[in-house]
Amino acid sequence: MTTEEMLAKDYMTKDVVTVEIPSSRDDVLRILKRTGISGVPVVKGDQLLGIVTRKDILHNAEETQVALLMSSQPLTIRPEATLAEAAQIMTDLNIRRLPVVDGNRLVGLLSVSDLVSAVAKLNDKREIRENFVSSETFAIWEETPLPVVGRIMELAKVDAMPILNSENKLTGIISERDLIRCSRIEDDVQTSDFSTGTDDDEWTWESIRDNHTISYGVSKVELPNRPVKDVMVTKVISVPNNAEISDCALKMKRGRVDQMPIIDNDMRLSGMLFDRDVIRALYKSE
Repeated sequence: MTTEEMLAKDYMTKDVVTVEIPSSRDDVLRILKRTGISGVPVVKGDQLLGIVTRKDILHNAEETQVALLMSSQPLTIRPEATLAEAAQIMTDLNIRRLPVVDGNRLVGLLSVSDLVSAVAKLNDKREIRENFVSSETFAIWEETPLPVVGRIMELAKVDAMPILNSENKLTGIISERDLIRCSRIEDDVQTSDFSTGTDDDEWTWESIRDNHTISYGVSKVELPNRPVKDVMVTKVISVPNNAEISDCALKMKRGRVDQMPIIDNDMRLSGMLFDRDVIRALYKSE
């Protein structure tokens, strides 16, 4: 089968996990932790309204309403679209899922992992070093605190990072999925002072100052202040840089991972292979 014959309707997930409006951030967090998926379509009935992702939650830690967290009017694709079209859209726009719609009715979801499964079936013998390896590789030390890890990943715009020890050897990997898994909800009470007078105002006496103090609750997602080595995945699936692209896709599918470190013979990190790089095989010619 050629990539032109691979259609979204044949590879999409039809039994889509969704969240209804109105819903809270905590509802979504429970779904993400339970299923391990990275994003959930937001619907009203069978009508698509938006998508809320792990990034939306991690980057907007104090927002609790799904309607304000979600990306509204997400990019969609039709059931008859080819996987090559879908792969091009996902890699160009750096998105991980495309709702499949008939009109505005949600009929399925096509994710990067669905496309990786398709690449695994292609028997593509090209080696990953032939334009498939990510051009930028970031790594962090295993003693780095989790809140710092989350911020580094946000600034670097990556979904996962390899972990190195003091000898520069690869010891693990951390992903957004792992951060969500160990995150917690912190509730706090904060106070705002809306006094009409100020301490510098000579005409304002403490006894007559108009005080308006409001206390309000703040609920936000927080990462525990622990070193990343405590929660990282230590059983890392890695590959050499001469591995074949379809074999790598099959390893990703079987291992249920979104990325694989590329290592040399001394177990030293030389690069990263992300699923978004793998799916380029669907439209990148020989």
